[in-house]
Amino acid sequence: MPNILDFGLIFTQIPTLLAYLPVTLFITFFSMLLGVMFGLVIAIVKMNKIPVLSQLASVFVSFIRGTPLLVQLYLSFYGIPIVLRYINYFYHTDFNINSVPPMLFVLIAFSFNEAAYNSETIRAALQSVSKGQIEAAQSLGMSYSQLLRRIVIPEAFIVALPNLGNAFIGLLKGTSLAFVCSVTEMTGRGKTLAGHSYRYFEVYISLALIYWALTIIIELIIKYMENRLTISDSVNTPSYRRGKLL
Repeated sequence: MPNILDFGLIFTQIPTLLAYLPVTLFITFFSMLLGVMFGLVIAIVKMNKIPVLSQLASVFVSFIRGTPLLVQLYLSFYGIPIVLRYINYFYHTDFNINSVPPMLFVLIAFSFNEAAYNSETIRAALQSVSKGQIEAAQSLGMSYSQLLRRIVIPEAFIVALPNLGNAFIGLLKGTSLAFVCSVTEMTGRGKTLAGHSYRYFEVYISLALIYWALTIIIELIIKYMENRLTISDSVNTPSYRRGKLL
């Protein structure tokens, strides 16, 4: 009987795939960080209905959420060099387009994608903060930036954490598309290994086990953070906000 499924190969190739885990994690963490920061800006712009910027933000979010991530990666990979060529032509600059690292295309595409989705999560979390607290802080003379930094963002983060955690897990799995921009991460390396050995099923089982394990670890970390933040918020909440008399 032919060796249809090589179980040994499933586990022996995991260390080779894990060698590219740092690339996967770098894309995930960096894109998530930029996505949250940019998403916060978009959320604030839309909440305050800033003329022009609010409309541009709405179009951006609609476009990103209405197109596949794979298409966005291709747009970044082929579009940024075209933009640089136009800049060189019209402004007489000398950007070396061939020297642009492929990782830049990947980070831009993933960061923009995360920003669009995270902006709605963050906006909903910001709007969940009690107006009474905001008015109390304003009566104490806090500026808008102080209000965001000390009151609104810390409380909104607790509300947004579960959804941001899910987005982080989705981003981790989404990095498997980075190979289309010539960036070799775990899935890209797995594709190469499978092409050499023609053991596609075994290699992709190995990848599935790695991603599954990473997802479980991240879920546990997020759950721990949720519990810690909930306890901390409960302890630090003034008694009048917990429905108790002073």
